[in-house]
Amino acid sequence: MTEPAAPDTLDSAIAVIGMSGRFPGAPDLAAYWQNLLAGVVSVTDFTEAELLADGADPAQVAGRDHVPSKGVLEGADRFEPALFGFNRTEAAVLDPQHRLLLETAWSALEDAGLNPLGAPARTGVYVGGGVTEHMLAAQTDPALAAQHGALQARILTDREFLAPWISYRLGLDGPSLTVQTACSTSLSALHLACQALLLGDCDTALAGGVAVDSVRRRGYVHYEGGIFSADGRCRPFDEASGGTVPGNGVGVVVLRRLADALADGDPIRAVVRGSAVTNDGAARVGFTAPGVDQQTAAIREAWASAGLDPADAQYLEAHGTATRLGDRIEASAAGAAFAGAGTGAVALGSVKANLGHLDAAAGVAGVIKTVLMLEHGVIAPTAGAGRPNPELGLADSPFHVVTEAEPWPEPAGGPRRAGVSSVGIGGTNVHVVLEQAPPRTPAAGAPPEPEALLLAAHSEDALRALAGRLAAALRGPAAPDLADVARTLREGRAPLAVRAYVVASDRAEAAARLDGLVLGRPAAHPGDPAGPRALGEAWLRGELPDGPDRGRRVSLPGYPFAGESFGALSLDAVRAPAGAVDAPQDAGPDAGPDAGVRALIVETLGLAGEQDMGMTYFAAGGDSLAAVHLVGCLRDDFGLDVPLTLFLEELTLDELARRIVEAGSPDDALDALLSEFENV
Repeated sequence: MTEPAAPDTLDSAIAVIGMSGRFPGAPDLAAYWQNLLAGVVSVTDFTEAELLADGADPAQVAGRDHVPSKGVLEGADRFEPALFGFNRTEAAVLDPQHRLLLETAWSALEDAGLNPLGAPARTGVYVGGGVTEHMLAAQTDPALAAQHGALQARILTDREFLAPWISYRLGLDGPSLTVQTACSTSLSALHLACQALLLGDCDTALAGGVAVDSVRRRGYVHYEGGIFSADGRCRPFDEASGGTVPGNGVGVVVLRRLADALADGDPIRAVVRGSAVTNDGAARVGFTAPGVDQQTAAIREAWASAGLDPADAQYLEAHGTATRLGDRIEASAAGAAFAGAGTGAVALGSVKANLGHLDAAAGVAGVIKTVLMLEHGVIAPTAGAGRPNPELGLADSPFHVVTEAEPWPEPAGGPRRAGVSSVGIGGTNVHVVLEQAPPRTPAAGAPPEPEALLLAAHSEDALRALAGRLAAALRGPAAPDLADVARTLREGRAPLAVRAYVVASDRAEAAARLDGLVLGRPAAHPGDPAGPRALGEAWLRGELPDGPDRGRRVSLPGYPFAGESFGALSLDAVRAPAGAVDAPQDAGPDAGPDAGVRALIVETLGLAGEQDMGMTYFAAGGDSLAAVHLVGCLRDDFGLDVPLTLFLEELTLDELARRIVEAGSPDDALDALLSEFENV
């Protein structure tokens, strides 16, 4: 065993300062932790009627080898487009993976106590996703391409643009990389983000992944010798193991260099001490099969980069697909790397037993699970664990499978430490070394003072929901100091348009007044102290007031996303996406240019109707690609040649429509520009 690391060896350490995720059976991390602790299996078994109602093939559902199970992500088709600057038409075309990843990135930044629309400079994004039914349907639907433009449809649906959309909509100016290494995608993304931080490419980074192959209820077909389980359950390292189960989920973590996080008082949840990535190359029996030697190498290199030995670990979150070949190779590879730990010294688990295999989000699901265990000092059980598979030789290995939640005390002379492994089809192996967060210096013992808690949301309903969440958190057993809450709400939340505030002297009073907001009662009271009340009134006037210099940023409940369903495209029957606005029946060229132009604008921007024509083009969610599409439609359908620059002017849509109809003669330069875009 190595000695505790000296401070100067932590130059390569990365702090996890925030995280967010949505997983089967868990809309947030609080529910995720409770499910993990209780060993809940969150795989859903569907009835035949449910599958048929969602468009499944009746012949396949009736087949002998069809398994009606999946790790379902509830609400995967819901989204709040206006919060991210999308109009309704764009939101309906936008792939559900993009929608979920945008909201999860927002929540992760909030968890770090950072304003999602005002994150630090040089914030990078490293994420990846899977192939989706929606993406394939969108990119093979000629009607959709004709309506929105082929390039726009691709940009809104292709997983290639997962990272750039986050960077663009949240204003993040660091590197923006979409990572793809199959099942190890999100752990590869985390490794690359850590490397970028250490090299100085960025100072803050988001890393994670998403997998939503379909928002519809779907089972799968089991093939003898394939990777999928015959009974809809995933049992890693178990005697009854027979394969994995598909699942959907999304997770994002926020990372900073540990030294910077400590200096800035960030709420550190765990520390990444080291990471490594390898590939099996040709040293495996087939392209989809894993290899032993390079899995072992990834583990050893990750711990060596941390200045530690694998024997310093108390837990390994394994890839754990529960396939006979995969588990055998992983047990052999990890056993060789952790051999110095002693027989049975390292607890072994895999979150796939709870959720199924989340594909591109599998690694980050394991990371978030492990961070939660490090924080709580408890090792969660492997869900449904029975007798270990005797073929794996675990009885004589460094590992023991965790069957019930067990305490995880701090070892003598050092913090809790764990490894997380991920293996991708194609041979990319990743291992990450995680460590318990350093203890946070206690806040100065100043006497409590009245505080103004500033709240903001995009709608009145969201504001009430946020107030309710905060009230519950302030009544919780681990509630932060009121000064910490006030500072986090003031500095770590987006200053949205719908605002409120409460003034309170302690947590109980704050919770009671937040309850009043939920019920619609006024929050301001004549007897409130002048200073906090003045701060709150300035906030209501739309100002961004500076607050008192006390308190620290802490983890608090985030924005209560509860958007409407925008559905998803289906390969079975490609149809107009849910939420799209139908153009009026007379909205064609034959109705006259003015009516036709106005109808085209309403349809393209997804407006509720003519009543929205008082907004400007960009306020209505327009962008440059939509402008190019509009210019092309105006030329082809109405014979109007309109300069693109017209859409950049501060005009209401009413004025824009009038100016379009009054547009001048054909413009050869414009034709050339449109041809260039069409060729792309």
